[in-house]
Formats: sequence, C-alpha cells, structure tokens
Amino acid sequence: MKQLIATFLFTLFLTNSLIINAQTNKSVTVVGKIVSQLKNIESANISLLKAKDSSIYKMAITNQTGDYEFMGLLPGKYFLQVQVTGFEKFTSNILELSNQTNVYTMALISLQPSNKDLGNVTVVAKKQFVEQKLDKTIINVDALASNAGATVLEILEKSPGVAVDKDGNISLKGKQGVMVLIDGRPTYLGGQDLANMLKNMPGGNLDIIEIMTNPPAKYDAAGNSGIINIKTKKSKTVGLNGSVSSNYSQGVYPKFNNSINLNYKKGKFNFFGNFGSNYNQRFQDFDIVRTFRDKNTSTILSVFEQFARSKREYNSFSYKAGADYFYNKKTTFGIVVNGFQDYRNELTNSQAFIKSSTGFLNTFNKADNSFNTNLSNIAANVNVRHIMDTLGSEITADVDYINYNASNTQFMNNYFFDAAGNTKAPEEKFKSQLPSNIHIYSAKTDYSHPLNKTSKIEAGLKFSYVETDNNALFENWNGINWEKDVVRSNQFIYKENINAAYVNYNKQLNKKWSIQTGLRLENTQARGNQITTGQKFDRNYTQLFPTVYIGLNANEKNQFSLNYGRRIDRPDYEDLNPFYNFLDKYTFQVGNPFLNPQFSHNIELSHTFGGFLTTTLNYSNTKNIIQDVIDQVDSINTTFIRKDNIAQQQNFGIAISANVPITKWWKANIYTNVFNNQFSGLVNGSYLSVSGATFTTNITNQFTIKKGFNAELSGFYRSSELGGVLISKPMGGVNIAFTKQVLKTKGTLRIGVRDVFFTQVFNGYSRFQNIDITVRAIRDSRVLNIGFTYRFGKAKPTQNRKRGGAGDEQDRVKGGAGN
Repeated sequence: MKQLIATFLFTLFLTNSLIINAQTNKSVTVVGKIVSQLKNIESANISLLKAKDSSIYKMAITNQTGDYEFMGLLPGKYFLQVQVTGFEKFTSNILELSNQTNVYTMALISLQPSNKDLGNVTVVAKKQFVEQKLDKTIINVDALASNAGATVLEILEKSPGVAVDKDGNISLKGKQGVMVLIDGRPTYLGGQDLANMLKNMPGGNLDIIEIMTNPPAKYDAAGNSGIINIKTKKSKTVGLNGSVSSNYSQGVYPKFNNSINLNYKKGKFNFFGNFGSNYNQRFQDFDIVRTFRDKNTSTILSVFEQFARSKREYNSFSYKAGADYFYNKKTTFGIVVNGFQDYRNELTNSQAFIKSSTGFLNTFNKADNSFNTNLSNIAANVNVRHIMDTLGSEITADVDYINYNASNTQFMNNYFFDAAGNTKAPEEKFKSQLPSNIHIYSAKTDYSHPLNKTSKIEAGLKFSYVETDNNALFENWNGINWEKDVVRSNQFIYKENINAAYVNYNKQLNKKWSIQTGLRLENTQARGNQITTGQKFDRNYTQLFPTVYIGLNANEKNQFSLNYGRRIDRPDYEDLNPFYNFLDKYTFQVGNPFLNPQFSHNIELSHTFGGFLTTTLNYSNTKNIIQDVIDQVDSINTTFIRKDNIAQQQNFGIAISANVPITKWWKANIYTNVFNNQFSGLVNGSYLSVSGATFTTNITNQFTIKKGFNAELSGFYRSSELGGVLISKPMGGVNIAFTKQVLKTKGTLRIGVRDVFFTQVFNGYSRFQNIDITVRAIRDSRVLNIGFTYRFGKAKPTQNRKRGGAGDEQDRVKGGAGN
C-alpha cells in the first residue's frame, strides 16, 4: 500500500509540474464556426500557427455543427489555416491575443469550393492519442505507431482505464461488465468468445474507440461499467477512395494481418466496404499450484502442481459491405451486411504432479488436449433516416438480423503413472462435440425533436428476440468403441425477449448550466430448457433505468459535470449453458443456468481544466455481482470454475487524464487511476468481506522528427488488483515505435516492438476457505511488427452516413466453447 501511494503521488506531482509549466500565464479561448454555402462543415482540420515562425501551435477539428474551439492559449500573435478536401485553403489575418480578453470569437469562415481536379490527393491530420470529452474518452487508433499490426484487443489493452485479464475479459476502471459495440451496434459476443474475436480482428480497420462510463438513456441499459464503442474507418469523400494496410509481426511465432477499406460515392448512391484477414500463431503457458486443505483444520491433504503448454493457431477474416441511397435531402436509406469466419486449432500438453502432504509423488498425469473451432457470423441491417422539418426533427429506424454458428470439437487423452514412471491406471479418453446456433432479431426506432434553440427531446422504442440452441455430446472410450457420456451430455435451449422504451430531455439552462435527464424502461422475458435433464426456468421482470447529467461551464478554464445512471448486466448466454469445458481431467469450467442479472448504481463527478486536464471521481454499487467462483473436490483433486451471483461490490476511485505539450516536438498523454474494490456476500456458503486498492497508469510520449519521421514511447503499469476471490499481482509493459510518411504522404511505414521487456506476465492467487491456488500465465506478448498503409482516391466532401444499431444482446453471446 505504501508503494501504491508513493507511486500515485509521484505521478500526480509529475502531472501537476507539467500543468504548472504549461499554464504559467493567463490563457485565452478562441471559438468560431466554419460553413460553405450556408451549410455547416464537419470534421474540418484547423491549425493554429504562431505568427513569428508559422509553426503549428495547436490543431482542432470542427464538430457536427461546424463549431471549433482552441482553449488554454497563451497571449501572443497567431493565425488560422483551414484545410478541407474539395475546398480552397483558408488563411486568416493575424490574431493578437492579450490578457484583457478571455474569449476571442472569430468571424464566420465561409469556405469556397475548389475548382481544381484534386486527383489522388490525400490529407492526413495528426491527432492526439487520447481526447477527453465531458461525456466520453476518445482513442485515436492511428495516432500511436505501436498500434500497427496490433489486434483490437491489444489496442484496447493500452487504452486508458481499460484492463484485459489473462482470459481476455475486459474491465473498465476496475469493474467488469463492459458492453462492447462496433460502429454503434453490439458485437453479440461475450466472455472468451468476444476476446477471441477481438484478438483476431486487425486493428488496421479501426478509426477511433469511444469509452463511455455512464451512457445516456438512448443506449441499452446493459453494461455495468459502461460502453466501449469501436468505430471502423469510414470515408467521407466523393468518388473512389480507400486504404490498404499490411503488417507482419514476429513474436515466438509469426503473425500476419491485412486490411482494405473502400468507398465509392456517385450521385445519390454511396457504396462502402472493408475486408480484413488475420493469421496468428501464439503460445500460452499456465503454471498452477493447488494446495488441498481440510475444510475444518486447514491441514494440507495433498499438493497439485500443473504445467500446461498451449500452441494456438488462428485463421480468420472479417468483412463489411453496404450502400446508402440518398432519396432526397431529407431521406436516406441504408443497408449493411457484415460478418466474420474464424478457424481455431489449439493443442495443449499438460503435466500434473499429485503429491502427498509430505511431498511424496503419488500420481503423475499427462494429458493431451486438442480443440478445434469453426465460428461463423453474418449480420444484416436495414436502416432509414428522415428529417421531418427545418427545426431538425428526425426519425430513424433500424432492423437487424444476426446469426452465429459454432462447431467445436475436443479430444482429450489422459495417462497415469506412479513415482517410478510405471502405468498406474488405465488411460482415459473422451471426445466432445459442442455445436451452437444463435439467432437474434432486433428492431428499433428513435425520434429527436428540438423544442427550441436550447432544448431537445428524444424518445425511442426497441424490440429484440434471441434464441440459442446449444448441444453438448460427450463420449468416452471403453477400449473397444465410443460410449455416450450421459452425465455430461446435455442440450440447452434459451429464449429471451426484451422490450424497451426511453425518453431523454436535454436543456441548456443558460450560458453556464446545462442538464440532461432520461428514463429507460426494459421488460425481460427469459425461458431456459435443459432438454436432457428436463430442468426449466421462466423469468419475467420489468426495470427502470434513470440517467441524469448536469454540466457547468464555470469559466473559460473550468468545466464540471455530474452524472448518475442505473444499469443492468445480464448473464452471457454461454455462461447459462450447463456444459463442461476441460483443460484436463482435474481442471474444467461449467456453466450455471440459474444465474441472475446484476444491477448497479453509478455516479461520476468530472472537472476539466484548460481543455487538457480532466479529473474524475467515480462511485458504483453493484448488487448480485456475477463473478468466477473456484470450487474443488478434495477427494479426487479436482478444481472447477463457474459463474455465480456471489456478492455486492462497491467501487470508488479517482482518475486523472492530461494531454501535455512538453515542447514543440514532444507531446505526452498521462493517465492515472486509483480505485478501491470492496466485495461482501456469500461465496460457496461462506461469508466473504474483502477490499483492495489498485493503481493503474498509461503514459504515451509522441515525438515529431524532421522529414516525416515520428517516434513513440508508451507503456502501462497496473498494481495488484482484487477481483472477487482472485488477486492478480502487478503487471506492465513498454512499447516503442517509429513511423515515416512516404509516397508524398499517401503511404505510412511503421516499425515497432510491443512489450519490449516481456513483462506482460499474469501472476495471481486465491486464498479463501480451503481454496489455495497460485496461477502464472505467459503469452506471446513481445512482438516485433513491420507495417505499411497506403491511402488512395479522389477527395471531395460528403455527409456522414447513418449507422445501424441493435441492442446489447450480441455482447452476451459466446459462439464457441473454446478459449
């Protein structure tokens, strides 16, 4: 704890020192608006340059209404330059900012269309890695050179406030239960299968990542700790344009990923698509030591030492294709089809040494475990958007259909020897087939109506229906033929219908105060049926989920926001399946069909200073929390993991994020988070009351070098963390990368190394009741990457296309049982 406090105080001191150095003088804010032919220009790149040497001081991008803002400017002489593809370049007169002016309002900038044939012109804007907004954190993926060749999960792992554990489970500010969206639509995967999809999705297709810890009422109420929205690249230009990217990575094993993004717009039609492929070999080693103790006396009964070595091969591809039809200026129709195909092969060799309390070797077990998975997904979305009047009232509608098919096959051989190496018992062999089929139907509509210039009301309805059919067919080898294992075999059918409605009200009370409040109602009807055993359950419940946001612009330097929301986390579909997933004879996972949803109350208070420093205090209280529970059968040295509603969790913490321009050529982003988790409740029939503090930090340094060269040095550190009955030890990593703009800035060459010192190693333990387990996991994390991206096409501006959307159901699917 002393080291934790000392590290936090040092980071806080460093951050404050940089802040004081950057803010010694009174600052000025410059605001303005950019239009063309009376239409707002969105995503215009604006540069603020120093008048004395024309060097770039700051950059900004206009929002949807064409507005821009530069905050924290020192007194002096500057000028603006605006570059938007398809328009003439604009350069302002000299601006002379003084201490006498807090806010300087620029005259309206009206851009003139360019008469030149732009041909294959590419405009590349340098963005910050992290942008802190009042309601979200934005991660600009291409801003970090070390993201080249990385998968989506590896990029998330480096994002501020996001943690990924040894199994790929994602948590946000110390809380699990994250809802993951892609382009505003749910992934419909959960747990390890969500992790596997993100592991195999090339990061080259990504544009930005949005992190929302307390989303408004228009979003599904699912996600205890918030929403992560992964946005893929989209072109905003007329004609044919796009980009291609190719990366080769070398860890212990090779890895390749490639992607292509295309967009073609002509007349009333816009066609778009992307394709990504990924081939990946990796290893993962598990070392597990289990000490079996008497429940009453804690006397050691036996010691189980296990060493598992896995080699995994992934071959996958993903695709998206769609079209927009601009019927007129008010109405747009769209269709999108996307999906992926994922092939996985895994071979695990496990050795287990079962010793007596005195250390004598009783049994040596050797297990060979092969697992093959074929997971396919296809999703279709039809959407329409209609602007109803000149005030900006609009109505949108989406209809989605998603299908997952998984074929999982497992073969396991177990061999038993005594201390002398002689056969102690007959070998045991079994195989399993775990086919899974999931159908998801969703329809929603949203209506937005401005009441006046300062207020707006939104409302919407949503319907979703999910049906899953999962089968588990286990067979044992009797020495002559295969026999059905009637104990482990099962079929589980699950049906779920969620009906939702929401209303949201937004009001700018005056120049300083604003408020947004919303209420979402969700009715859930769920039915589970274990065909083999005849066990069934029916659930029907209706819940309200309020949200409140209050904003205060105290002055040009200080903005505050306070928000509250209630959220729900329903169990992943696969966690409800009462099936077995084996590592070896002595170690397995099993589903729990009697899981209930968990509910949380979340409160956040944020302060933004000077547009670059954000401090957030957060508190959440979660009841009926869903966590992994470890149990064991002492007499046969067996340990298994299952999900259960174990306890109540309280989480409170403080996070600080700062974008600091240290020098003209050196920019740093510093993120620190200290949080405390408290768990209290019944686990395996005994009362649990534990708490623990965790410190995390992400530091990114970006260096601008001459002649198109850039460099990056980044890293993260996470101290010990409490997760229910499991404690993970400190872990961190350092990345270094270089980029070079080539081919007249149309190409980017990247080279880098992730986890330079090979320190992303998981170590953890559990000491509860008679459970005494130590775990160590090592994966193929130190990787050298070489990547190249080429951008092509004509460039003329066009409007953003509408994104389709569904509910949270996709976050809870696990398409296959493999890990």
